[in-house]
Amino acid sequence: MRIHLAILALAIAAPLAAKDAGPDPKIAAAVAVPGRPAAQTALDEGRKPAQVLSFLGLKPGMTAADIMAGAGYYAEIMAAAVGPDGSVSAFEPEQFMGDPRAQKAWADLRARRANVALIPYPFDTFAAKPASLDFTLFHLTYHDLYWESAQYKVPRTDPAAFLAQLYTAMKPGGIVGVVDHVALPGDTRATVDKLHRIDPEVVKADFKAAGFVLEGESDLLRVPGDDHTKLVFDPAVRGKTDRFVFRFRKPKR
Repeated sequence: MRIHLAILALAIAAPLAAKDAGPDPKIAAAVAVPGRPAAQTALDEGRKPAQVLSFLGLKPGMTAADIMAGAGYYAEIMAAAVGPDGSVSAFEPEQFMGDPRAQKAWADLRARRANVALIPYPFDTFAAKPASLDFTLFHLTYHDLYWESAQYKVPRTDPAAFLAQLYTAMKPGGIVGVVDHVALPGDTRATVDKLHRIDPEVVKADFKAAGFVLEGESDLLRVPGDDHTKLVFDPAVRGKTDRFVFRFRKPKR
């Protein structure tokens, strides 16, 4: 009987595991849309954006946010995926918006994608309208809530306060995706400052404390051979780090 139950359990679990096997065709089409900069499309193989966004649950028509959007890699893909009935707010710290090259890159992106809004904000203070977001993504940026830098004018941030604001901004049932570089357990701020990595258990604990529920995690970007003691910008591991993918949800209650 136990053997039969075990086989049945595996059969039931199989479809869940298969979610990582292939991307949603609509999201795959969004990644393949012509016009994206070559420097960004070159990153697709390592980042697997179609598979990641499919796992996280991005859908057409959603109101989405990209936190610390950088050069807009994910904001552009997400904008194509949510389509004309959806929108993407690209939140970028105002400290990083002074470079004319960044300004031009964003102007070009917004010319390609009218449903993207660039929103400069203070690094340590997130704000959006209450219950306005269906989907939010932190792509390799959540660890930065534990980062401080006088050189880059990044103040000390309170992750709990940041997530409290995000929780308010999410609609009931809204999804938050977190993709980040795996770190070993230890002092989180010291690890982030030295390596720009974060212990996955810290992320889980932070989101749980904020009221979110961990709904799923994926091995899509796991790299068993990664040296977790190396800085993510080290040429030996850059673009090939061990990364976790978490899907959190705001309860509908």
